[in-house]
Amino acid sequence: MTTGPVDIHAHWLPEDLFPLPPGSPLPPLHGREGQMFLGELPLYIETEAMTDPRRVIADTDAAGLGTRVLSAPPFAFPVADDPGVDDYVGRFNDALAAACRDSGDRLLGLGLVSLHDVDSARAQMNQIAASGVIRGIAVPPLLGSTSFDVAPMRDLLTIASELDLAVLVHPMQLPRPEWSSYYLVNLIGNPVETTTAAASLVLGGVLEALPDLRICMLHGGGCAPALVGRWEHGWKQRADVRSAETQSPREGFAALWFDTLTHDAAALELLRAQSDPTHLMCGSDYPFDMGLPQPLELPHAAGIDDATLERNARKFLGL
Repeated sequence: MTTGPVDIHAHWLPEDLFPLPPGSPLPPLHGREGQMFLGELPLYIETEAMTDPRRVIADTDAAGLGTRVLSAPPFAFPVADDPGVDDYVGRFNDALAAACRDSGDRLLGLGLVSLHDVDSARAQMNQIAASGVIRGIAVPPLLGSTSFDVAPMRDLLTIASELDLAVLVHPMQLPRPEWSSYYLVNLIGNPVETTTAAASLVLGGVLEALPDLRICMLHGGGCAPALVGRWEHGWKQRADVRSAETQSPREGFAALWFDTLTHDAAALELLRAQSDPTHLMCGSDYPFDMGLPQPLELPHAAGIDDATLERNARKFLGL
């Protein structure tokens, strides 16, 4: 791993995996005239920025970063319980490991796992742990109507903790009819998905059961930093909020990790106030249009220096 700031939140997917995992509810990806499409929906992403490690490294240099940590875009998460998922996951993880090994220490990875099959996921995470260059896994915040406080997602976190693997939680932009316009499915939906997952961790007893778990909530934790006080009040007042016999929500929230991609300096200041400052890391959401080409500008504006960002990311990645 090259010295310098680390971007913990960047996406990559080889073109041969554009058909997406078996059983995916989404249409396949494809490239057209150098641009990516999800079915017929334009993504406003240059195809090579998602697929070509050489382009990724060039953009990493342009952003003033030392290392980028690549994970699959969320539409490549294997959310369907399909027998072909294991093969897709294996192909992605093998390709990711090869891209990282060939990068001259500029790229690291976070792999996929079979979300519905804990036995398969354990075997995949054992391979990830042995790779050296894939430092953990990337997972969605929700699987159907459940999150990390119940099986199977809770089981995946248990295995990751046992194997000392980092966990990155990326929302999937799940559709709801009231979010059908103005890109609200992303602008509201993504932060709400992440917030739901954070609540399941903080209130569901997961952090108490897995004290060594390193799990990162992206986009600055979504809405969660603004709700910690509300969770704390509910925890004090209501037995159902305390039903998992957890520590206080403020203490639980401080155990989570976050990227700095809040899109707003005031929101980042709130995140800093509610979180452990040693758990904040640079994130860009490269190469999506909601990402930042210069992801260091926001943490710099909040007074977070490059050495701190690098040190935190190295700790998160188990380096």
